[in-house]
Amino acid sequence: MRLCLLSTAYLAPVEYYMQMNINQQVIIERHCNYLKQTCRNRCVIVSANGLQTLSIPIVKPDSPKYPTKDIRIAEHGNWRHLHWNAIVSAYKSTPFFEYYADDFRPFYEKPQRFLFDFNEMLRELICSLLDISPDIGYSTQYLTEVPEDTLDLREATHPRKKSSSVNFKPYYQVFEHKYGFQANLSIVDLLFNMGNEAALFL
Repeated sequence: MRLCLLSTAYLAPVEYYMQMNINQQVIIERHCNYLKQTCRNRCVIVSANGLQTLSIPIVKPDSPKYPTKDIRIAEHGNWRHLHWNAIVSAYKSTPFFEYYADDFRPFYEKPQRFLFDFNEMLRELICSLLDISPDIGYSTQYLTEVPEDTLDLREATHPRKKSSSVNFKPYYQVFEHKYGFQANLSIVDLLFNMGNEAALFL
């Protein structure tokens, strides 16, 4: 059985869900040291003004080496309201926004304590909407030596970095006439633009 290692991710990019769809088993890393400016707490969407990064604020860890599973979400800056408004502004004119909006809205209406748990609840929703059923497990310790038959993608996906290993099929994007096709954005871009056909692009 082929095993794939992934980090946790906030509204992860399309590539992340492609890996979940094509690999037989996925382990999501809980014990790695938290890294700033990664998909763990940020995603990229495209709006009328171009690419936009949404970043969840975190409570500053007590030490430089702090496990991702223990990272807490900070509630300063009214980020939940700002993120939801940005998503609405970017995707309200897409064909499927109204169809999915009520699924996502509750995540931005009440505080969540831990980043990992918040990401996982969103991932479970998104897998359900995509109608994919990956065999998901969670790390019990940080794996420093990865077996040869394991695909280690824990640091492969990164906001604003293009994937070197995936050839993305273009799909309809509402702002494509302004900015051209933007590959590997947050999975919500694919969902809101393509609806139940989204899984075909994975």
